Formats: sequence, structure tokens, C-alpha cells
Amino acid sequence: MTDLSAFADLVPLDHGLCVLSTMRPDGTVQATVVNAGLLESPFDRRPVVGVVVRSAAAKVGYVRRSPQAAVTFRVSWQWATVEGSVTLVGPDDPQPGIDAERLRLLLREVYVACGGTHDDFDEFDRVMAAERRLALLVTPSRILTNR
Repeated sequence: MTDLSAFADLVPLDHGLCVLSTMRPDGTVQATVVNAGLLESPFDRRPVVGVVVRSAAAKVGYVRRSPQAAVTFRVSWQWATVEGSVTLVGPDDPQPGIDAERLRLLLREVYVACGGTHDDFDEFDRVMAAERRLALLVTPSRILTNR
């Protein structure tokens, strides 16, 4: 694995906008545009790529079946891709050591890592809970870049 600096440098240049690719059950690739950011894993503090998603999103179902993903940031002719295993953390995907309060804070951490700001984080928390949002965390196993 190479350094994550090329990846980290691109995140703020386009508001964390990137492409998340997952695998459908039939083996085809599903790609979607999301906001992602780099943060510390809540499990071991190693760097992970985080995305906040709806529990009902198709990509979540795909990741539950095949927990691998690729995240590609591109700004002009610069790009970086992180490939790796995925951990889902949310109300429908509980993880050891992550209670409701830690999940609330984790969703904020991912949102901020993606470049998000909010005037009322209490409202943010309410919406995240009502929509059963979760954190999708990609642990890097391969990093590709043109830099």
C-alpha cells in the first residue's frame, strides 16, 4: 500500500465528491457519486475512507453481500483510488464498542471529514437517526494514483 497523502489532498478540492464502486450480486459493478472523507477508524485509529449513507440504499445491500469497495476522487487530471474492505456501522449494522452515542458522533465525524458543515448539529443528529443513516468505512488495502 502506498501513502494516503495523494488521496487526502484531493478530498477538499471538490467537497469530498467522488465515485464509490461496489459489487452487485451478479458480479457487475455498481458506481455512485457520494461525498467521502478520510478519518480515523473508530476501532483501531488507522485511516479509513468514510461515507454517510442511508441504510436502505442499494449499495449498502451490495456491501453486506460482498464487503469490498473502491472510492475514486478526481479533480481535473489528478485522481486517487482507495480499494479495500468495508465495515458498516449503523442501527441495522451494529458493531462491538459502538453504541448509539458513539454512532451519533461517528456520523458527525464522517460528515465533517467529507467537508460538511452544519449550523445545527442537533438537527443533523435527528435527521441521521430518523433516516437510519450509517457510516460506510473503507479500510485501504490498495491505493492507486496518477501522482
